[in-house]
Amino acid sequence: GIDSIMMMQLTNQLEKKFGSLSKTLFFEYRNIAEISRYFLENYREELTALLGIEESVHFKDSEDVSKPIRSGVRRRSRARFSPVPEEQGTIEIAIIGVSGRYPGARNIQEFLKNLRDGKDCISEIPKERWDHSQYFDEDKNKPGKTYSKWGGFLEGVDQFDPLFFNISPREAEMMDPQERLFLECVYETLEDAGYTREDLGKHRGHGLSGNVGVYVGVMYEEYQLYGAQATLQGRPIALSGNASSIANRASYFCNFHGPSMAVDTMCSSSLTTIHLACESIKRGECELAIAGGVNVSVHPNKYLMLGQGKFVSSKGRCESFGQGGDGYVPGEGVGAVLLKPKSQAIADGDHIYGIIKGTEINHGGKTSGYSVPNPNAQASVIGRVFKNAGIDPRTISYLEAHGTGTSLGDPIEITGLKKAFEVYTQDKQFCAIGSAKSNIGHCESAAGIAGVTKVLLQLKTQKLFPSLHAETLNPNIDFKNTPFVVQQELGEWKRSMVQINGEHQEYPRRAGISSFGAGGANAHVVIEEYIPPDETRPQIKITPQNPAIIVLSAKNEERLKEQARQLIDVIKEREISDHNLADMAYTLQVGREGMEERLGLITGSIKEVEEKLKRFVAGEEGMNDVYRGQVKRNKESLAVFAADEDMAKMIDAWIAKGKYAKLLDLWVKGLIFDWNKLYGDSKPRRMSLPTYPFAKERYWVSLIDTKASNGTIPSAAIHPLLQQNPSNLSEQRPSNKPSHIALSSLSEEQTFFTSTNKVQQTPEIPLVEPQEDHVLEVMEKLEKGTLSLDEAISRL
Repeated sequence: GIDSIMMMQLTNQLEKKFGSLSKTLFFEYRNIAEISRYFLENYREELTALLGIEESVHFKDSEDVSKPIRSGVRRRSRARFSPVPEEQGTIEIAIIGVSGRYPGARNIQEFLKNLRDGKDCISEIPKERWDHSQYFDEDKNKPGKTYSKWGGFLEGVDQFDPLFFNISPREAEMMDPQERLFLECVYETLEDAGYTREDLGKHRGHGLSGNVGVYVGVMYEEYQLYGAQATLQGRPIALSGNASSIANRASYFCNFHGPSMAVDTMCSSSLTTIHLACESIKRGECELAIAGGVNVSVHPNKYLMLGQGKFVSSKGRCESFGQGGDGYVPGEGVGAVLLKPKSQAIADGDHIYGIIKGTEINHGGKTSGYSVPNPNAQASVIGRVFKNAGIDPRTISYLEAHGTGTSLGDPIEITGLKKAFEVYTQDKQFCAIGSAKSNIGHCESAAGIAGVTKVLLQLKTQKLFPSLHAETLNPNIDFKNTPFVVQQELGEWKRSMVQINGEHQEYPRRAGISSFGAGGANAHVVIEEYIPPDETRPQIKITPQNPAIIVLSAKNEERLKEQARQLIDVIKEREISDHNLADMAYTLQVGREGMEERLGLITGSIKEVEEKLKRFVAGEEGMNDVYRGQVKRNKESLAVFAADEDMAKMIDAWIAKGKYAKLLDLWVKGLIFDWNKLYGDSKPRRMSLPTYPFAKERYWVSLIDTKASNGTIPSAAIHPLLQQNPSNLSEQRPSNKPSHIALSSLSEEQTFFTSTNKVQQTPEIPLVEPQEDHVLEVMEKLEKGTLSLDEAISRL
């Protein structure tokens, strides 16, 4: 029943008699019995002098059993490291695909750059979200206000490509933006792994194809609050608020039949999804699984709640393990990984980012407060990973901490980590520690996947990225007496050289990732680098005589050109060479779905690929060995041709004779072709390449309050409306008339549905910002039916 302030006061008083004590003492030992036992076991001499008694006197301990004071301070003995026997059938899980978007990063490549460069991606709340000046006040106790106006925000949280997913524009506006973001992220994750929906559909289990699970962590569902507000104002709008749909939408689109669920354990949600996904694979519930999380800040309600609870930082920084942190900064994010048994991933020649050695979850039980963490429970969940995975923590060289940046939260976390580690080792300062929250804020339900992604990027680059805002360390943490060193600058990530059980050897790079949810839900994951076996595989050399076939496809020409631009950038930035040109060609052939607009290149070098793609983007036509086509335009004629029984023999003959031009000419027109036939038994490997560039169209419910007290439309409501194309707006108003107005985005057309279902199309027109009174007048006439839609748009 005592609060954290009293805990610190009690600790300060005890330090006057016993010297320096752990600042988390009363978080570790929660009642008189536990605290008494701690001092009896660890401070014999001090107690003897303080109480003025002889050593022969027996103290009465908390269990009413007389025991003599021990002759010395208890020392923890080092547990012997025992690897898990292989006969137990342990299944290690490989991460073969990853995707995500985080503050200041539209993709994983940009996220890597920001982390590597130590970029702080926190900003003030963008005015496109809401006017934070209406809610902000530095006074932490001001009713109806919040003392935070900072966060980490995604670019284009309101943007989506509904037609790609066969979703109507009207439905897209009503969907929670988290559902849309995660759906695109899942598709990107599959492409990053080099697989299509059809490929994964071949995995069968329990009598169904597509034996793939989908697990998503989600915490806030605030988009529906806009609908509630509109309803209270007399304009009923029902917006989705079902978290389960975030996972189910992905399973539906991909035709997956494995477990599909949304998970909410607060800030440990996305790391918990990885645990559940791994366990599902091990139990045979699915053969592969997608796990991740999503989190957005789309309504001021979150900031009012966090300010009211004193959870947020008053300085706009996540000072993980730094001095003076008084809270966290909310961050947005969406991320996912594709998981597969390690043995199968190796057999399939997959690109492996890392190996999940172990996962565990638990709960902190009852503490001194609902949001107060339990270091003993945190130590337990971490220790169970070590034990069940057969890992000695002395071999762990990096720890991606929860690290919210609070003066007591961080010390409690270090205490739990220290307890878990010291069971095995008394060594100090051998493990780097940091937190991505210092860069992007606390992504809450997406925090775990953000941490996992950071670890995977560090493994990829073999670098340790700097943790920010910790130049002066938290004085409540004695890092010198822990296994940890805060990683404050970019450095090499070296493998550990450790002597265990008498053997001195090098261990792979290993990292632990922690997530602790408010309310007590804890999760921990250990990931190890994948070191491929020393095996020689045939190298496929690309030459003018043995060319590579590069294929790209998209829903329309604009998206196709954007794909070409992405590939040009990758060739420049990653310096893809002729050495892995075959891998690149193979991944684009088998790891991408064939769509409407298609481009094919026959090329003998990576330089030639770059040159031809640049010329295509510039609009040049008639290039040698460059083929363009549209599926719909040739669908009927190609269908007749493909039905010919001699077609397969003809294609095989073309392949045997190297007549790739004929093959490519038919593919760009819609030919369905198994690209594996080009390679026989010696296939290239899949590699990570840019994923599909979705269209960035705005889909957001439009709420115009025409019943403002002064009779005008509020400026904050009308201006974002006017800044958007009218084809991207949607409005519903109650009316006694049978008809209603719904403006939805459908390519470049605007549809006007009347009671007779008549459709009128209006052209796009440039918009200027009219006066609010004029807008109100036009909108009222439109509602009364005295103006047609065409006339209303023209007047606006």
